[in-house]
Amino acid sequence: MGKMFRVPDSEFKNRWKAVQEGVNKKGLDLLIAHSNEADLANVRYLSNYWPIFECAGVIVPKTGEPALLIGPESETYAQDTSKIQKIYKMIEYRESAEPEYPDIKVDTFSEIFSDMVKGKVRKIGLAGYQIFPLPVYDGLKKAAPDAELIKSDELIVDLRIIKTPVELDILREAFRISEVALEKTLPQMKSEMTELQVVGVIEKELYAEGAEYEGHPQYVLAGKNSNHAIGRPAYAKLGRSNLIQLNIGARVAGYSSSVGRPVSIGPMTPAMKRLVQAGLDMHLKTMDWMKAGIKAKEVVKKFYEYGDKIGVSKNILYGPCHGLGMMEVERPWMESRSEYFLEENMTFQVDTFLYCEDFGLRWENGTIIRKDGVETLSSKLNEIIELEG
Repeated sequence: MGKMFRVPDSEFKNRWKAVQEGVNKKGLDLLIAHSNEADLANVRYLSNYWPIFECAGVIVPKTGEPALLIGPESETYAQDTSKIQKIYKMIEYRESAEPEYPDIKVDTFSEIFSDMVKGKVRKIGLAGYQIFPLPVYDGLKKAAPDAELIKSDELIVDLRIIKTPVELDILREAFRISEVALEKTLPQMKSEMTELQVVGVIEKELYAEGAEYEGHPQYVLAGKNSNHAIGRPAYAKLGRSNLIQLNIGARVAGYSSSVGRPVSIGPMTPAMKRLVQAGLDMHLKTMDWMKAGIKAKEVVKKFYEYGDKIGVSKNILYGPCHGLGMMEVERPWMESRSEYFLEENMTFQVDTFLYCEDFGLRWENGTIIRKDGVETLSSKLNEIIELEG
């Protein structure tokens, strides 16, 4: 287990200042950032607080200090973990069972706006728009019926895209833990084990090495299940000469990692090995094409052209990279319409997923964009893996 990693208080203060500058530049009275247990990024980025059962928000006004918005049950937890000192308890952020909490005093948006905003609230920015819940939306409309609600994710997303030295060190540690867990899990995998039993092994190794949590649900998808681009492990046995999609991810200080390798117990069939090798070739080529100053869609263009050259175009679902940080998948994606340029200290998962009717595979590694290429956050076992178990 390595040293303990954390985001320093000074970094949180810099984030508050930068978001507040964005609030003023966009002409908002305030920004409300939203998170839930699954998509923790916005609120944890601004406060270090990670909701459980309930959801949470952060208000950043155009002047003054930010405030954390929590559900009625989380006050002591929030006080112990949040870097934001001003905390409001609200019924809008309660858990989905909708308890009424008749004996707990809760705050309202009207009261909060009165405390934090001078004058009438006319423009409210929303960050976390894709997951913004109706109870919070309804509460905002009740407190400020004439206010314009404006999608404003970019005020936080644009800050999160370029990583600070602190964030990069945390990501390096998360990937170190994931690679250790990968190396320790492989020898323990046996053909008679179920996918879920392997998940248990992975999680034991992640926590033993210092992870604060899983970066994402661990992928152990065997046989036909391996062609799921998104899936959950079940009670299927690994079997022999089945392709197993293995993705292992640790979370450290809020930041996620993922290391993906296709694995078989016993020899792969010739068809499997051909597609696995093709995926690895595309994966390594993608990293060769990435560096600061390159337009993202050019990497995508080369990825699809190379896939066509080696005869696997029909096996590509998407590609080839997505942003990495507090979430294992976050903006920006690299897609055929991506007009942005790669910049130093952007971080990406190079995520090479190929599939056919009977099986699928994923090669996945983390990278940091550098002037002349990429720094790889994970690179161990970029090879055909056929286990003896």
